[in-house]
Amino acid sequence: MAWFVWLLIAGVLGAAEFFTLTLVFGLLAGAAVVAAVVAGVGVGVLGQLVALGVAAAAGLLVVRPIAMRHMEQQPVTREGSDALVGRRAEVMQEVTATHGLIKLSGEEWSARAFDESLVIPVGALVDVMEIEGATAIVYPRELLP
Repeated sequence: MAWFVWLLIAGVLGAAEFFTLTLVFGLLAGAAVVAAVVAGVGVGVLGQLVALGVAAAAGLLVVRPIAMRHMEQQPVTREGSDALVGRRAEVMQEVTATHGLIKLSGEEWSARAFDESLVIPVGALVDVMEIEGATAIVYPRELLP
């Protein structure tokens, strides 16, 4: 079989992958490209079919499971208020177990202390431990006097 026939088959399989997004047709298209290369160097039809089978098996049995596992993982980036957890803030109004005010990412947020026995003074730097609704739960970066 001529190498351009394998490239035509690879193109058709690539188009099928575009519409299905299963990664199966894309890997088979890659295997067809391998067969085209083998045909281009002058190997016979049997060698081309063996190359196609080996490349397809390697893609479907090795590459696809790894790719699917990576596609199922959640993104590392955090969005919204979750992105504020772990950030540093400055106390604008004394923070206690029940109330307070901090400046976080250029905005004023209501806050309360993570440790209910702490009273964090104005000007202290704190870390945001979690966000509950519109309230930041904070802990001082340094030991308080």
